[in-house]
Amino acid sequence: PAAERMFGYSSEESVGKSARLLVPDDRADEMLAISTKVKAGQHVQDVETMRVRKGGTVFPVSLTVSPIRDEDGEIIGASSIARDLTEQRAAFEAAQHMAAIIEGSDDAISSSTLEGIITSWNPAFQKLSGYSSEEVIGKPGSFLSPEDRVGEIDALLSKIKAGEHVEGLETILVRKDGTMFPVSITFSPIHDADGTVVGLSTITHDLTKKKEALELARSMIEASLDSFVAISPDGKITDANEATVRLTGVSRHQLIGTSFSEYFTDPEKAEGIYQQVLEQGSVTDFPLTLRHRGGHETLTEVLYNASVYSDTRGKKLGVFAAARDVTKRVQAQRENAEQQARALDRLAELERFQRLTVGRELKMIELKKQVEYLKKSGPARGVEPDDQH
Repeated sequence: PAAERMFGYSSEESVGKSARLLVPDDRADEMLAISTKVKAGQHVQDVETMRVRKGGTVFPVSLTVSPIRDEDGEIIGASSIARDLTEQRAAFEAAQHMAAIIEGSDDAISSSTLEGIITSWNPAFQKLSGYSSEEVIGKPGSFLSPEDRVGEIDALLSKIKAGEHVEGLETILVRKDGTMFPVSITFSPIHDADGTVVGLSTITHDLTKKKEALELARSMIEASLDSFVAISPDGKITDANEATVRLTGVSRHQLIGTSFSEYFTDPEKAEGIYQQVLEQGSVTDFPLTLRHRGGHETLTEVLYNASVYSDTRGKKLGVFAAARDVTKRVQAQRENAEQQARALDRLAELERFQRLTVGRELKMIELKKQVEYLKKSGPARGVEPDDQH
């Protein structure tokens, strides 16, 4: 029955037929060679070859062929045990493919026993650490950790033994030359055919460049005169630079976890603009007034520019906001407005004075005209001087 399932022929279809029926055309000579050995009384064991199913598909098998003898010891036939290697070949090819991927990977990949003894070490790990595979295989992986971190990885073994994955552990490793460098390590359990955890694999990423980039970005943020804050979706401050500390009078440690809006003279207005950013994606040059919480209250006029930041899947992680101190500008604008108002008041006063002066001049001209008129008219004739009054 097992042969029926393997080859697709029933016993009625195959008994009495030549075994050549099961052999591919290009393997005929191989069959002849095996037959010759069996006739000579030899056993042919675990020969990997190919056979053909009823439908014409060719598949790999492992053959063990033994002579069948009669009661006198004469060879009268052969028994053949065939084991289908299809799944084994596929698994082997997959393993080879995986091994090639691991060998050629830019990621540092290693494996070890559950006791932490290194069993494999790819070229990328050699490049990362400075140790060749010959130098590390058979050694405990803890030798790569600084003394103050040795117990860190050992503490994870219980999780690995339970079949858990540990992803993105950030720690420190030591190179062969003694230099320490930051890494992110992902641990995964290795199972045997029965599903039992027999070891662990690690993928290690060097975080040196990432850390340097983060430190550079942080130094640039800290060097800025503008206030920078990161705000969670629920409106809580998750990070702030030194400029924010100066403007608010609150330490960075105390700022983190507090409500973004509470540092403004109009918290409702600040909360409203934050919600607007979440909905619209960004705002530009929005005016707010910061309140300093130091020994004496100081108000700082700022213009806020804010935008949403997201992860690689588009999930909103929060808002990044930058505030520029425009107090001097606002004061200058106010002083300029006050000067313009005073100038307008002075102009209006001058205009009133001018109108008053012009009015007086007109009256004087009118009086002068009347005087001239009276002078020209003189006293009436025939009237005595005594009657002129």
